[in-house]
Amino acid sequence: MDLGIAGRTALVAASTGGLGLAVARALAAEGAKVAVVGRRGDRAKEIVGELQDSNAGIPGFEAVAIEADLTTPEGIDAAVEQAVADLGPIDILVLNGPGPRPGAAAALSAEDMAAAFDLLVKPHHALVNRVLPGMRERRWGRILAIGSSGVTAPLPNLAISNTGRAALAGYLKTLAAEVALDGVTVNLLLPGRIATDRVTQLDQAAAKRRATTLEEIQLESRRTIPARRYGEPAEFGAAAAFLCGAPASYITGVALRCDGGLVRSL
Repeated sequence: MDLGIAGRTALVAASTGGLGLAVARALAAEGAKVAVVGRRGDRAKEIVGELQDSNAGIPGFEAVAIEADLTTPEGIDAAVEQAVADLGPIDILVLNGPGPRPGAAAALSAEDMAAAFDLLVKPHHALVNRVLPGMRERRWGRILAIGSSGVTAPLPNLAISNTGRAALAGYLKTLAAEVALDGVTVNLLLPGRIATDRVTQLDQAAAKRRATTLEEIQLESRRTIPARRYGEPAEFGAAAAFLCGAPASYITGVALRCDGGLVRSL
């Protein structure tokens, strides 16, 4: 299937590793021009080199490395300005960022509640505000947030994440209805247990908390997934690329799970 995004400019937040990197790779393979953004500038440059090598046969393919802290207004401004200067107006915005620390809901402080909003809502809102006017003017745009299955089924011991990601989902669902007539889609892609460093860290934390081994935690986790395995980052990236593509123009305001059947509701 031709996703129709060759030559489109994509800014992928927090794409120097994990799911952000998987999405950047998938978009690049479809011919999109990709801005790889993260706080690790050297790693961003390495990834750009990898993308250029693996997609050398795609006419006009471009990628740029941008070192920026997207949790700050200054970092957001700098990243967007550089991406536009180097690659052109942003057609595809992939919202992503680091996950907050684990913790129980009963133990949350007022500072933790504020952090949930500051980390998981405010930066994404600021990025959307920077690129949405241009998308609406050109009457084409894709905004995709990498979320968590905790949006539909809150995850144990991830109270900060559950709180902030649910707030972001509410904002994006509302936005989707407001901009649909302008040719802009707004969706969320919710990972379950995808084999990334972040998931390994969470499994290690669970192993420590329960005084058991990482391997035992992973075995137990796989047993809860109907597919009986963790997902591959490339599988997640492929789903993201589709939602960012032209054939998905009638899909908006949706939270799609990529979780191997982990969440049992429809």
